[in-house]
Amino acid sequence: MSLEDYFNYEDETENRYELENGELLTMPPESDLNLRIASFSFAYFAIQGIPSYRLRIGTEIVVTGSKATVRLPDLMVLSEELVIALQSASRSTITMDMPPPQLVIEVVSPGKKNRDRDYRYKRSQYQARGISEYWIVDPIEQKITIFNLVEGLYEERIFKEDQAIASQLLSELNLTSQLTIGKVLSQ
Repeated sequence: MSLEDYFNYEDETENRYELENGELLTMPPESDLNLRIASFSFAYFAIQGIPSYRLRIGTEIVVTGSKATVRLPDLMVLSEELVIALQSASRSTITMDMPPPQLVIEVVSPGKKNRDRDYRYKRSQYQARGISEYWIVDPIEQKITIFNLVEGLYEERIFKEDQAIASQLLSELNLTSQLTIGKVLSQ
């Protein structure tokens, strides 16, 4: 399937899709836990001063792959220039001619296929796309992995339990992985 085919695809269902190397993947409904983590993160970032118009849940991003690939991250923080670029778009999709988001967050779902997708494939795709910071929130392992783009490559840091999360983009963030994952798990 080409990008054009994907953008024109309609099956009159509520299904969510990603396009991975030209193959249409039906995304299962998000677990309640994953939705709660993404919602908590959205609210927390808004409280920390990131304007809500720069926070996105449900926006797609075109990335590189051997064939056409479109990802659907759990949460993104956009730059001001990307917000402006999306205003004239007919669909909430970040295309290759638009600037990359500043931050992408993926919440890992159970299963090896999902883990590989978030830890391996999306990591290399987001790195190639020039996304400054990529977070993997892993409720199964109870950790947050943050990748920062340094000279074109991601450098990885892992945060567990009460470790304060160090984010280059969100330097005044007062957040721990325990607060993010633990608070959501306990509710």
